[in-house]
Amino acid sequence: MLTAAALCPAPPLLARELTGADPVVPELRQACLDAAAELVRSAPDVVAVVGTADQTRGFSARGALDLAAYAPALGRGGREGAAAPRSADPLPFPLGLGCRLLDQAGYAGQLVLQAVSEQASAAECAALGARLAAAASRVALLVMADGSARRSLKAPGYLDERSFAFDAQVTDAIRDGDMAALLALDAGLARELMATGRPGWQVLAGALAGRRAAGLISYCDDPFGVAYLVATISPAPGPGTTSGRERG
Repeated sequence: MLTAAALCPAPPLLARELTGADPVVPELRQACLDAAAELVRSAPDVVAVVGTADQTRGFSARGALDLAAYAPALGRGGREGAAAPRSADPLPFPLGLGCRLLDQAGYAGQLVLQAVSEQASAAECAALGARLAAAASRVALLVMADGSARRSLKAPGYLDERSFAFDAQVTDAIRDGDMAALLALDAGLARELMATGRPGWQVLAGALAGRRAAGLISYCDDPFGVAYLVATISPAPGPGTTSGRERG
C-alpha cells in the first residue's frame, strides 16, 4: 500500500557534473533533497522511483545514471558521480536522478525503478501505479516529473500561453489531493506543451487508488521556462495501516 509519495522534477541541473561548482537554482536542489528525506523518514519497505522514458519497463537498481546525452565525455556516472561499474545498465535520466536523491537522503533499502512511456494512456499509467502500490505493505513513491517546457520565449519549446493553465491544473490537483484531476489531464496537450511528467503524475493517481491525500508544495517555479514542482503527498491511512513512527 502506498504510504508516502513525493514529486520532483528531473532537470539536468540536478546533476552536479553538468553544472560544476555553480549551485544552479540551489533552492530547487534543496527542496528535492528535503522531499526525498521525507520519503525515507516514512520508513518504507520499498521505494518505487518513476520517470518518463522511451518505453514502459523496469530497470535494475544496480543501474547507473547516464549523462552521455548531456555530456558525452562523462558517460555513465555513479549515484554520487563516481564511475559506474561496466556491468551496470544505463538508467533513464529521471530514474538516475531519483536514485541519487534517495542516496543523498541516506536510503539503503529496497528499490523498484519503473520507467513509463510518454505514450502510455491514463488507464495504463493508473494500472501501473496500482501494481507499484501493491509491491509491499509500505510503499513510498518518488515521481520524477517535469511540467510544461513552453512557459517563456527562451523556454526549450518557446512560449505557449496554454502552458500556464495546464501547469496550474497540475499544481492545484497536487495541493488538493485531487487525483481525478491528474487522471483527466489531456495527454495530447501535455505532449504539445512538452510536459513529460504527465505519465508519472497519472501513475501517482493510480497508486493512490481513489484514497484521499494531502499535498504540500515546497517549490513551484519556472526559472528556465520549464515548470518545476516539488511536493510531498500524504495519503489518508487505509484500513489496518500505521504510521512510520508507530512501526516496531
